[in-house]
Amino acid sequence: MSKALVKEAALKNPNSFSFHFPEEIRTYILTSISGLFLVFSWFGWLNEQLGFDPAWITIIISGVPILKGAAIGLITRGDIKAGVLVSIALIAAVAIGEYFAAGEVAFIMMIGELLENRTVAKARAGIKELLSIVPSTARVRRNGQEVEIAIEEVKVGNIILIKPGEYIPVDGEVVSGQSSVCQAAITGESMPVDKLPGDKVFVGSLNQLGALEVKATKVGEDTTLAKVVKLVEEAENSKAPVIRTADRWATWMVPTALFIAVLTYLLTGDLIRAVTILIVFCPCALCLATPTAMMAGIGNAARNGILVKSGAAMELSGKINAVIFDKTGTLTSGKPEVVTIRSFNNISEQDLLISAATAEKFSEHPLAHAIIRKALGDNLTIPDPDVFQVRLGQGVEAFHRDVAILVGNRKLMEQESISISPEVETLIQGSEEKGQTSMLVAVNRVLIGIIAVADRVKFEAPQAIKSIQESAIREICMITGDNPRTAAAIADATGIDKYYAEQLPEDKGFAVAQLKAKGYHVAMIGDGINDAPALALADIGIAMGAAGTDVAVKTADIALMSDDISKIPYLFRLSRHILRTININILVSTLINSVSIGLASLGIMGPIMGALVHNAGSVLVVLNSSRLIRYK
Repeated sequence: MSKALVKEAALKNPNSFSFHFPEEIRTYILTSISGLFLVFSWFGWLNEQLGFDPAWITIIISGVPILKGAAIGLITRGDIKAGVLVSIALIAAVAIGEYFAAGEVAFIMMIGELLENRTVAKARAGIKELLSIVPSTARVRRNGQEVEIAIEEVKVGNIILIKPGEYIPVDGEVVSGQSSVCQAAITGESMPVDKLPGDKVFVGSLNQLGALEVKATKVGEDTTLAKVVKLVEEAENSKAPVIRTADRWATWMVPTALFIAVLTYLLTGDLIRAVTILIVFCPCALCLATPTAMMAGIGNAARNGILVKSGAAMELSGKINAVIFDKTGTLTSGKPEVVTIRSFNNISEQDLLISAATAEKFSEHPLAHAIIRKALGDNLTIPDPDVFQVRLGQGVEAFHRDVAILVGNRKLMEQESISISPEVETLIQGSEEKGQTSMLVAVNRVLIGIIAVADRVKFEAPQAIKSIQESAIREICMITGDNPRTAAAIADATGIDKYYAEQLPEDKGFAVAQLKAKGYHVAMIGDGINDAPALALADIGIAMGAAGTDVAVKTADIALMSDDISKIPYLFRLSRHILRTININILVSTLINSVSIGLASLGIMGPIMGALVHNAGSVLVVLNSSRLIRYK
């Protein structure tokens, strides 16, 4: 992500990216002056010298922006929210000569806004840190020479040299060298990751050991970092349903407050009581209850490699009670390896492997990659197929020099009327019981062998499943295109009780729909590509390993930048903690308001104490929400 891009984005939305130090100093100076003159008013200082109550200075400094904002919102957008009620309370307090109370309300509102801004700033700290480590230049290999150019000038396809201790300036693929790279800032992974030729690297990652030559695949706005910044900004600006509820509450509280204040005045004839009710009725704490908690929580998630695309997604995550896992790449490493090769009909294992690799050469499936890696590892030459076609949920079909090659499962062989002998069936069942996937290979409609591939279960998967089971998730199941025996072996290894085998992409969506029909709030966790229908249909779609994967980021509601499945229970715990924090905030603000209204109507609490108590609630809410920033 170029410095120019960062600058342009900051100009569009200054609060999203940079901390404007002079403006912040100005705000602190004005707040300090406002508070100082409020103290003068309390002790009666400077009254004679100024010829008026010093609280007027506080009212002008802190109150005028509130009045201005409320008036603009009311006139231009018809907003009847907290600012309107605060403005009415200010005007009413001034009208009855309670200048200190008016200044106190305005000053503490200003303090509350500063605290809220600090919470927001801390929530965005992870993004600011990311932006600060983007290199301004890159060392590009041109005509055998190293040339240092501005990062804005780097093009896709350029070869970039990254030395030990340097940050990687683009998304790319390693073409030579090997190193250990810390990509915690992007994926949230705590341990460095070894990088070899062919591996992906991401902008903002730190090259720790060896020198790398990287081919740039994404630059500027297309980089993973740019997408992270954009997603977090969109999430912060979005409104969850609970936020909209608070807005509606604030809307009807304004006429309610006016009604109760007028009624109190008519019954008691005490104007001070009515004004105090207006002061304490302001729903400031209520309006801060949800946005501050959501923003702090989303910022926490982003620093831990979890991108939440909206406040609504974060809220729904706290209500999930059923989880569906895809197998490959989610519960397993997604990098299966060939474990056995069995050939028939006088075909050598080498010829069997070449035929299978030829058919799978253009396939993007992880099982195909395992066969290709095995063939290349054995130094075999893999020709391009003349015709290639994916048979969804079954395998692939290819032609090479008029030879028809099929590689896939039993369904594919049965559909093509290729017989499987009892002896071969026994071999297949033995592999499947070990959690291996058997890929049948046929040439010109004759079965020539079996290639067994195994995808290891992720080390952290069993503990992650256990943590999810302990977090009030009522239903956990695995869904896979593999056969029942392989599915059973993986489910047993991870501790999952229920699984669906031999599922096509559309079947996965059907499984999600079934659980939703039973009243569950469903989260679908997959790789964001062949799981797209299920991810879109679920209440919450969570894409694994989204760093550099466009489809995952676009399809899912939440994207995990790494493949670390242990972040799933963390996400659920965090979202539930956010909801608990919001509920506590709302309870505290409502309780304080209710008690204060009662005391004000009885004449026990005056405007000054009412302003203190009311605004103390706002401060408590912001401080409570800020705890989410450091939640672990």
